[in-house]
Amino acid sequence: MHGFLNINKPQGYTSYDVIRKLKKVFPPKTKLGHLGTLDPMAAGVLPLAIGKATRLIEYLDDTKEYLAEMKLGASSDTQDAWGDISYSGNVNFSMNELRKILDSFRGIIKQLPPMYSAVHHEGKRLYELARQGVSVERQEREVEITLLDLLDVDLSHELPRLQIKVICSRGTYIRTLCNDIGERLGTGAFMSALLRTRTGEFALNDAVSIDELQGNRNNIEKFLLPVDYPLGHLPKIMLKSKEETIAVLNGNRIVYDSIIPPGKARIYSPERELIAIAGIQFNGEKALIKPLKVFN
Repeated sequence: MHGFLNINKPQGYTSYDVIRKLKKVFPPKTKLGHLGTLDPMAAGVLPLAIGKATRLIEYLDDTKEYLAEMKLGASSDTQDAWGDISYSGNVNFSMNELRKILDSFRGIIKQLPPMYSAVHHEGKRLYELARQGVSVERQEREVEITLLDLLDVDLSHELPRLQIKVICSRGTYIRTLCNDIGERLGTGAFMSALLRTRTGEFALNDAVSIDELQGNRNNIEKFLLPVDYPLGHLPKIMLKSKEETIAVLNGNRIVYDSIIPPGKARIYSPERELIAIAGIQFNGEKALIKPLKVFN
């Protein structure tokens, strides 16, 4: 069994919890892998790769889309509502200042991974060290925020609440973004809710629940998306002969006589079966297909 599942992860589950529960739905020894860790406090899209689809994870579009709520006037040691909250006593801010601060977080920015994260440090996860009361020096990482929209401002609560929409690159910590916005604003802030609405081609509207999958364990195929479902961002090359197919499956380069941009592409046999991910190179005016990963 091979393909992808678009899971709507409930709050309170780790990404591995989802895999552990769904392993019972598939035949023994079936490979499962998730596309991007989602914190236990967060809910929403968590795609799973099944069988041979796990070999495609590195080639997928990993742009993420989120809806987040943040509270001003306090901060958290985990940067979210599940940590120890410290109140700043300051909830005053101007909308002009807030909008300028949001503007400053759009584009390529640097983030410091939080101590409560799965980043490795000398063989241990940072969250393991944080639970022991240990804090270590971390290196900032570049991430890209392609969209940061302010959706709502609610001043009716003791702690003002902001709702934001974020489209970002892989590795972006939304709770760190909320924390950093609060620091710039001078009020402090922590993430109080997070919903991932999209990962690449996988959208929340099309996601299925764990309960629904467990209740249909004898008909799980109806939820399974094709192996090439999330590869629409890569150009598609249809081979024309059995000889070309054999060459590609053996890892050999072949010449391609149609116009195609350089980069990566998905390669199909004449029978329309995905057989490889390849790099496209040029030798003079000729395009060369160089297999990077083949699927026999």
